[in-house]
Amino acid sequence: MLNRSILCVLWVSLLLGSERKGPQITSRNITFIGTSFNIVEHGDSPIHYIWLHGDEKTAQMALNYHIKKYSGKAFFIQNDSREIPYQETQIDPNRIFSRNGSFYALTKFKLDWSPGTLRTALDELGDECQQFLEELIPDTNGIVIAVHNNSRGYNVNKELKRSKKVSIKKRQNPRDFILCTHEKDFEILSEGPYNVVLQNELPASDDGSLSWESIRRNIRYVNVETRLGYLSKQKKMLEFIRETLN
Repeated sequence: MLNRSILCVLWVSLLLGSERKGPQITSRNITFIGTSFNIVEHGDSPIHYIWLHGDEKTAQMALNYHIKKYSGKAFFIQNDSREIPYQETQIDPNRIFSRNGSFYALTKFKLDWSPGTLRTALDELGDECQQFLEELIPDTNGIVIAVHNNSRGYNVNKELKRSKKVSIKKRQNPRDFILCTHEKDFEILSEGPYNVVLQNELPASDDGSLSWESIRRNIRYVNVETRLGYLSKQKKMLEFIRETLN
């Protein structure tokens, strides 16, 4: 009886000890173009995640759940709307990763820039994007996974003309899909149950999105797009990607 009790105590001690040795979750903040980002790190992994549009709350909740389960680094924008304030205007944080995209982002809501100020703003955005990407982009063979939601009719069919390869599933809603920039990732993901498109060539007109910048830098990029409010769906898609891709 005594030996059995001793064994139980040892087993519990080993179990608690193994839990203490597990990957730690830490959090810190950085500032990018005047907006705060919370970075959550769970262990050490070359898988980095990003939530860029503050009004897409389902994506935020899905990523918050996911990063507690899987190792990686997750970037959460601290904002409640799609656009963020910058100087005297508002800009889309996912449309500034090229000079052309930054130009249209800066002039979308503000046309009357004083002489020279627009060029200065473009230069500043370029410098800030470079610093931010140095933090976001993982080491070799890592992946950047972005999470987005749609609520205005946007769907995978709008991406077909720009896609090199597509895998559309009849039983999947076209508003729920995966976009990737590496062909090997596409081939693997297309074997699964979800809509998948491959975009690995730069378009004639660059809108400044993170996906196009990833192509320029030869970064493995995956976007998980679902309908706003479909939390369970986005959780499952994130888990599928993580379990499927190395």
